[in-house]
Amino acid sequence: MKKRYRQQLPDRDPQETVEWIDSIASVIDIKGQERARYLLQTLIREARDRDIAIPLLTNSPYVNTIPPESEPDYPGDEVIERKIRRIIRWNAAMMVSKANQNFSGIGGHISTYASAASLYEVGFHHFFKGKDKGIGDFIYFQGHASPGIYSRAYLEDRLTEDQLDHFRREAFGKGLSSYPHPRLMPDFWEFPTVSMGLGPTNAIYHARFLRYLREREIIDTSESRVWAFVGDGECDEPETLHALHLAHREKLDNLTFVINCNLQRLDGPVRGNGKIIQEL
Repeated sequence: MKKRYRQQLPDRDPQETVEWIDSIASVIDIKGQERARYLLQTLIREARDRDIAIPLLTNSPYVNTIPPESEPDYPGDEVIERKIRRIIRWNAAMMVSKANQNFSGIGGHISTYASAASLYEVGFHHFFKGKDKGIGDFIYFQGHASPGIYSRAYLEDRLTEDQLDHFRREAFGKGLSSYPHPRLMPDFWEFPTVSMGLGPTNAIYHARFLRYLREREIIDTSESRVWAFVGDGECDEPETLHALHLAHREKLDNLTFVINCNLQRLDGPVRGNGKIIQEL
């Protein structure tokens, strides 16, 4: 309580305060805002290192949190993987476009996978474990990204061009479902992720159940991971993130949320006056 009231006392050294203000004003005038921002951020870090309690800044630059010198070498062939991503992006966009030319108003989403392709492809190439050696990983694909997953399957010769030509026409027997659902495509999709919040919620409880099986030595799930791909726009909806407290309480280190922050949603920009990345 004493500390709280002490902060409300008048400035004990107004002259020193004015000098600090004049100093930062001089830096801004002479060396610009970027230099002033750097100095202030450096001072804040130094103060925290010396155990001075300073409120956290919830708005920071869009920069990688891993310094470049700490990043490991990329494990794959970046040239080949970039080429694969471009092919899949193109096929996904053309599939949706062609579907709407053939069947007016059929709909579909292009921007979701176009912005998330790198996230998925790095996962496919370097992270996701198949079920050839054990139970593997469990992936909850974002519903709107389904065109990209179909496009990749076509590149792998798991789907035909005729199936791609019937995107969102599965009711006629040979098409592809709008969104991931094992009832509609039991040989392709493993989990449903639409309607809103279904994927993230199921992923959390799935990870919890895998932990349950491991702790009771029913099945060894120690090498398995649950992945949930989510869009930043849907994170505004309460049903998308409502179960995160369970993941925190249970300390589910076998669960990874991958949130594609393309700052777009169906009805406009995401957080037009803020930064959704900072909030998440």
